[in-house]
Amino acid sequence: MNDQRNTILAIVLSAIVLIGWEYFYALPLKQRQEEQQRQAQITQVQPAPRATPNQAPGAAPAAPGAAPRAPEQSGAAREVAQKSREAVIASTERVAVDTPRIKGSISLKGGRIDDVSLAQYHETVDPSSPAIVLLSPSESPNPFYGEFGWIGPAGGAVKVPGPDTVWQRQGSGTLGIGRPITLTYDNGDGLVFRRTISLDDKYLFTVKDEVENNSGAPVTLYPYGLISRHGKPQTSNYYILHEGMIGVLGDQGLQEVKYDKIEKEKDLTFKATDAWLGITDKYWAATLLPDTNAQVQARFSFAELGGVKTYQTDYLLDPQTIAPGSTGEAHARLFAGAKEVQVVDSYEKQLGLNRFELLIDWGWFYFITKPLFLLMDMIFRWTGNFGVAILTVTVMLKALFFPLANKSYASMAKMKAVQPQMQALRERYPDDKVKQQQELMELYKREKINPVAGCLPIVIQIPVFFALYKVLFVTIEMRHAPFFGWIKDLSAPDPTNVFNLFGLLPFDPTQLPAIGHFLVLGAWPLIMGVTMWVQMKLNPPPPDPAQKIMFDWMPVIFTFMLASFASGLVIYWAWNNTLSVIQQSIIMRRNGAKVELLDNLRDVGRRISGLFKKRPGLPKLIIAGVIATSIAIYTFWAATFT
Repeated sequence: MNDQRNTILAIVLSAIVLIGWEYFYALPLKQRQEEQQRQAQITQVQPAPRATPNQAPGAAPAAPGAAPRAPEQSGAAREVAQKSREAVIASTERVAVDTPRIKGSISLKGGRIDDVSLAQYHETVDPSSPAIVLLSPSESPNPFYGEFGWIGPAGGAVKVPGPDTVWQRQGSGTLGIGRPITLTYDNGDGLVFRRTISLDDKYLFTVKDEVENNSGAPVTLYPYGLISRHGKPQTSNYYILHEGMIGVLGDQGLQEVKYDKIEKEKDLTFKATDAWLGITDKYWAATLLPDTNAQVQARFSFAELGGVKTYQTDYLLDPQTIAPGSTGEAHARLFAGAKEVQVVDSYEKQLGLNRFELLIDWGWFYFITKPLFLLMDMIFRWTGNFGVAILTVTVMLKALFFPLANKSYASMAKMKAVQPQMQALRERYPDDKVKQQQELMELYKREKINPVAGCLPIVIQIPVFFALYKVLFVTIEMRHAPFFGWIKDLSAPDPTNVFNLFGLLPFDPTQLPAIGHFLVLGAWPLIMGVTMWVQMKLNPPPPDPAQKIMFDWMPVIFTFMLASFASGLVIYWAWNNTLSVIQQSIIMRRNGAKVELLDNLRDVGRRISGLFKKRPGLPKLIIAGVIATSIAIYTFWAATFT
């Protein structure tokens, strides 16, 4: 029974490793490459104009006075290549935005928030590299913007400002912390629109829209807010990470709609109170934050206009009827920035938002993932290094689960102590498997052994491992966080690679087509593989040859599988293996079980030594083979890409 259980466990673990590697790495990588190739072949153009702001071309006209919808994406179609982002910004009149966190501008044409760069974040670990660009205007290569305003009843004739309206600016100066700006527009029919935009010290724009009715008749208008994105962005395509439409819509809870899904659904509508909604990337997001007491008609939508995929999230508030001589007003907020945990949590508390923390994809193990991050973040603030925080948290987790691990390893030690008796039973009943299993169970009961207790440390480690993987993968605090030595970004794979001789050859083998994703093997993954191999050698080799082969290859499989994972996760795994070796050795010694590690290592050493004695040139041959393989890969890379 024990042998069968070990065999099944080994097969299941191997299958999980292989399937997981294929599903979480190889397949997403292939999808990303295909998407990049497809996007490169598409000529980006702006979406064609709609028939009316609230009506799709060819649609039946709405009944006069009916509730409208928020404006659709708009912009003029272009048959030629677009202007650069810088050229578009330079060609329009704008109000500059300048805070320590945000640089950019607001266009007077349309009054849009459409130029936002995140000054504290850069494209690479080099601090002199360009800042991250979040929002961009229409007619630029990747439009992404926020827009607010008013619309009249469907079929009505009220002249309201739209995307082509040129607003007038009151005063001068830039938009900054404590320095709001005011824009005005007179529609010539007795309505004066006034927009006041302010910005806090983080990433929150507050928009106050006012309408002064100087006409002789009441006017009914609907306040709206929208975020529009033209062109499908490059996404990570990982199952554990959501990128696309997102929102918490009152009692309907969290809504996560990926780009592919909204392309199929076309239009998803919701009615909710206490809602927020937007579009999220891995580290950045733009979200609409209406008043928590407001009843909103929220929508996620998709349209392909002029050959460009366009995505929009918007809301419409209840109508306001503004009497002659009166002023109506609407308040809106736009979060446009980095998904920093403390910032997101502070907005949730400060503004009373409904689960705004879910803007960060904490995953199914939220109850482990977020506390784990908060603990690591606290240690980081003491040590100044997230890598040290990972090592410290690993020690703390080991201490927390020590009682359970102690029982598990103690049970394993007892099993090792009765190995001679188990072997005797097998020899006594070689052809009677039923009797053999019955006697084994009696032996377990007599010695108070739990045969599955050895699996508990692995079972416990899985959710913690997954939670740490989520923390490293989704939290921006881990982005570009350095460790020591060559690790400059704990959220990225180890940058070294054995296939370019750890940087001696000036090329990146992972960029080779078709085979590049197999050529990922850095220094830390090798260290991790060694620690896993040492941990395996704590135990005597399985009597079954098939099991032995499988367990011998397990460290190799894990080494290559984890080589493409975040280096912080690989460092955690290597450190955890080291602590496990120490812990298991101490517990086994206390329980009188022989620690097989030194004997197994000596046996391996003797076999390697004997092999080298038989073939004294083998070490040089191995080194020469690695160098020759690396040079061959480099030659192919140079011939292909240079």
